Amino acid sequence: MTSLRIEKDSLGEIEVPAKALYAAQTQRAINNFPISGQPLPESFIRALLLVKITAAKANAQLGLITPEMAEAIEEAADVLLADDDLMRHFPIDIYQTGSGTSSNMNANEVLATLATRILGQPVSANDHINCSQSSNDVIPTAIHLSAALLLNESLLPALKHLETSCLEKSKEVGHLVKTGRTHLMDAMPVTLGQTLGSWAAQIQQNIERLTNLQPQIQSLAQGGTAVGTGINAHPEFAERFCAVLSEQTGLSFKSGNNLFALIGSQDTAVALSGMLKTTAISLMKISNDLRWMNSGPLAGLGEIELEALQPGSSIMPGKVNPVIPEAVAMVAAKVMGNDTSISIAGQSGNFELNVMLPLVAASLIDSLEILSSASRLLADKAISSFKVNTAQLEAALARNPILVTALNPLIGYEKAAQLAKQAYKEGRAIIDVAAEQTDISREELAVLLDPARLTQGGV
Repeated sequence: MTSLRIEKDSLGEIEVPAKALYAAQTQRAINNFPISGQPLPESFIRALLLVKITAAKANAQLGLITPEMAEAIEEAADVLLADDDLMRHFPIDIYQTGSGTSSNMNANEVLATLATRILGQPVSANDHINCSQSSNDVIPTAIHLSAALLLNESLLPALKHLETSCLEKSKEVGHLVKTGRTHLMDAMPVTLGQTLGSWAAQIQQNIERLTNLQPQIQSLAQGGTAVGTGINAHPEFAERFCAVLSEQTGLSFKSGNNLFALIGSQDTAVALSGMLKTTAISLMKISNDLRWMNSGPLAGLGEIELEALQPGSSIMPGKVNPVIPEAVAMVAAKVMGNDTSISIAGQSGNFELNVMLPLVAASLIDSLEILSSASRLLADKAISSFKVNTAQLEAALARNPILVTALNPLIGYEKAAQLAKQAYKEGRAIIDVAAEQTDISREELAVLLDPARLTQGGV
């Protein structure tokens, strides 16, 4: 049997595991929300602890708590942040009170317990750890902080790595010409450089969009306390808090222009999620292109060979599947689903408080983290390592009647269509049919129908 102790809060007494660092309010939340068994993400908890460190320093600067108490709170938080088993102290389910008050009090209680031991005198969860704060500004701030850190330290570097991988691969194989496809049907030729360049451009556009949103993500609700008015917070607290946090992280954080908006809505998180969804769609497009190009190897396109990473079938010997693009496509689907959740949660800003904050936090962090990992995997285990089947590229180009498009200015669309249909029907190269059915010499046709030349557009 687990040894228990009695803790008290404003509702009365409750039993808590004797060795737990948390107290009554955390235990009530554990009892009240046995829903998913999933706690809020560790990235969020770490951001929440950083909020508490920053608040303690700001409060000490303003004379609201002693420097010794601030140091004890910071030391307590550092102990937690260094704990490999950190999450055992933060067991509350994602699906809890919509303000995230339970998680805020979880952090307050754990820090109060440790800081009391360090300082040797009582440190209150509400009066000291939560000084100048409310769950209603702490949780939105922790959402922005965790997202800002993951965006800056994880996702943007991963996307830049993916963009670089596309450009480096283009230098290696970009000169090779392949059959272009529209509607999955044969079209005019393109180079692999053009294909890889288009992927790189998609990623670069996503990087630009995400970068442009960083100042909004780094605009914080802290200091607004209960409803946005800043009740019980020092007038200089928000400014001091952002200055300390900027120094701690190396990012430029500022107090929001309107704290009511940052507490009552989650519009910035919704906007970021929308951009993450766009990024996911780009990754899915690239992944599916790779899957099609890799298809076969005999009965598909067979243009490239992705790195063989694992056996592809438990019953068909020798089968190898495009596992990385498949995994990335699933990540993209999950991010799209997360965006729907965040969108619905975002409209739950009722008057002065959004009441789906834990769902926003969990979904946003999930999207940021899995997109970061997927981008690096796609770069390193699919794009950088694929091999090109040049013989297959050349054979498909030689059979492609759509090259006849280049003859439109000389013989007209209708005549060109007749030649293409004849070439399809007879299974012949378009140059052979055109040499028979037009007055253009074979030498000139070889120039006009040269696939490499046709990748240059209006030449």
